[in-house]
Amino acid sequence: MTAQPGNMPEAEVDIGDELVRRLLRDQHPDLADLTVEPLAQGWDNVLYRLGQSLVVRLPRRELAADLIINEQRWLPVLAPDLPLPVPVPERVGAPTDYYPWMWIIQPWFEGSAVGNGGWADQGVEAQRLGHFLSCLHREAPVDRPHNPHRGGPLAERHQMTVDRIDQFASAAGVEASQAAAVWDECRQAPPWDGQPIWLHGDLHLFNLIQQSGRLSAVIDFGDLCGGDPACDLAIGWYAFDPAIRDRFRAAADNNTRPVDDVMWQRARGWCLSVGFTIVAFSADNPSHHQMGCRMVDAAVNDR
Repeated sequence: MTAQPGNMPEAEVDIGDELVRRLLRDQHPDLADLTVEPLAQGWDNVLYRLGQSLVVRLPRRELAADLIINEQRWLPVLAPDLPLPVPVPERVGAPTDYYPWMWIIQPWFEGSAVGNGGWADQGVEAQRLGHFLSCLHREAPVDRPHNPHRGGPLAERHQMTVDRIDQFASAAGVEASQAAAVWDECRQAPPWDGQPIWLHGDLHLFNLIQQSGRLSAVIDFGDLCGGDPACDLAIGWYAFDPAIRDRFRAAADNNTRPVDDVMWQRARGWCLSVGFTIVAFSADNPSHHQMGCRMVDAAVNDR
C-alpha cells in the first residue's frame, strides 16, 4: 500500500496577532506595547516574537495545553544543571473566556534551527549535544509528567510503525521490506528496565538552536517526561555522520544509564518510528518532511 503524507494536525483555536495583543493587554500590560511578530506554527503550539528578547507560546490544540503546564513546573528545576540554555518561562498566562488554555512567555534565543543550517564542526557539536543529554538524563521523580507517546517500550509503537512503513516507505525513499526488517531487529532489543529518566521527549533538529554552526540552545520541552533515554538518543542516529556518532554516544553516556549496544539499538528504533510519523504528517511542511526522510534513511541504511 502507498499513501501520500497528510498535513500536520489542525488547530482547534484561531490564534492571530490580535488575540496575542489582547492577552498581553489583559494579563501583562507592561509588555503590551512591544512588537508582536508571528514566528512559527508547530503541531502543538503557535509562537510569536515579542519585542527583541521574548517569545509568546500558545497551545493550538487541547492536547498541548497540559504540556505547557509541564514546562512551567519543571524547566526552572532542570535548567540550573544543564550546560546549554533552555526556555525557562519568564511569564505565565491564564485561560480566559476568549482563549481556553494556559500560555507562556519565554526568552528569545538568537540564531536559527539546526534543521535550517548545519554544524560548523560535527565532532565538536556531537560531543556538546551528547554532554547536554548526559546532564539531562537523570532519574525523574515520582511526580514527573507522563507522556504516553514518548519514552515507553518500542513494542507499544509496533502496529503504528508497521502501518506507516507499509503506507509511507515510498514517500520516505526506502524499501518497505528493509525498513520492516530494521524495525523488527530494533523492537526485539530488551526494553528499558531502569527507573524513568528525564527526557526532552521531542529532540529533533528544529528544536536545536545554533549560531554560526555551534549549538547554542535547546528549545520546546513540551514533551518533557520520564522514560527510556533511547527516545532522546535517537537524534544521534541522523544528526551526525556515521563516523561521528560514536563521539555523540560516548558523550551522552553517564552513570545513571550507560549507552550500551542495547540502548543504542532502541535509539535506532525510535529514529525509524518517529521518522515515519513525521513523514506521514508533513505534506504542508517540506523542511520537516526532509528531516523525517533523513531519519528513516539513517535508521534503515545506517547512514
